[in-house]
Amino acid sequence: MTERTVFQSMSHRHVISLGPQSSVWEAACVMTKANCGSVLVIETPGQLLGIVTERDLMTRVLAKALNPETTHLAEVMTRNPRTVPPQMPVSDAVVIMIERGFRHLPIVDDTGKILGVFSVRDALPREIGAAVSLAEFHEQVNDALG
Repeated sequence: MTERTVFQSMSHRHVISLGPQSSVWEAACVMTKANCGSVLVIETPGQLLGIVTERDLMTRVLAKALNPETTHLAEVMTRNPRTVPPQMPVSDAVVIMIERGFRHLPIVDDTGKILGVFSVRDALPREIGAAVSLAEFHEQVNDALG
C-alpha cells in the first residue's frame, strides 16, 4: 500500500485566504467559520505572501495586546512560508513540521498554484482524527451548557 500524499490527506479542499491589509479580526472570523487553523495571506493574483495560524493569533496578537480590529495580517504573518508539493508523502511533510516546529504547510504545485494547506491534524490517522473531532464536539457542548 502506497503512502498518502499531503494533497490526498488535506481535510479542507478550498483555500482559505485574505489580503495583507485584512484585519486579524477578519482572519479569526474566517478561520472560525471554516473550522481551520490557518489563513493564507495572498496578494492578487494568487501570490502567496504569508500565513497566519491560530498560534500566531495567540503569540503575536493576544500576548502583545494588539487590537485585532486594527492590526493587519501583514504585521503578524509568517512571511514566505515553507511550501510543499502536492505529491509529497505525508511522512516527509511531518518530518519538516517536526524539525521546523510548523503545524501548517501550504501546498503549491509546480506552476505556483496554491492548492491548500496541509495541517498536522491531516497527518493523524483517520481514527484519531475522528476521536479529536468527537472530543472537540464534547468540549463545545460542555461550554454551551456550562
